[in-house]
Amino acid sequence: MEDSELIILQKAHDEFSSKNFKRAEELYTKFIESCTNSRKCNAHDLAIAYNNRGQVKYLRVDFYEAMVDYTSAIEINSQFEVPLYNRGLIRYRLGFFKEAESDFRRALELNPDFKDAKESLSQTLWDSEEKMKRGY
Repeated sequence: MEDSELIILQKAHDEFSSKNFKRAEELYTKFIESCTNSRKCNAHDLAIAYNNRGQVKYLRVDFYEAMVDYTSAIEINSQFEVPLYNRGLIRYRLGFFKEAESDFRRALELNPDFKDAKESLSQTLWDSEEKMKRGY
């Protein structure tokens, strides 16, 4: 990976940490496009960029766009549990309990100590059961 790409990624992380989400999204997009064109980027860095850009979209309540980014992160690095968890949260919020359950279970397979994933899986199972009891 070129130094310029690392600088862009670090700036994106800094903007994200400072809650300058619009600028962070622009920089993550620039990094993703640069990586896609050069094909010389570290897969983990690219997956993080997709995940974090997905977080920005999630915060904007652009759930379907966020899911696309989380899915891209998962496809790039199938061992990265965070985008699985994040995608599971959106699926849960949209009422897609089976899909959310699958994402949370996979995240826990990768990281059995992932407390938020455990809690989210438990809530998903409970809500799914309640939905069945009510007949819808």
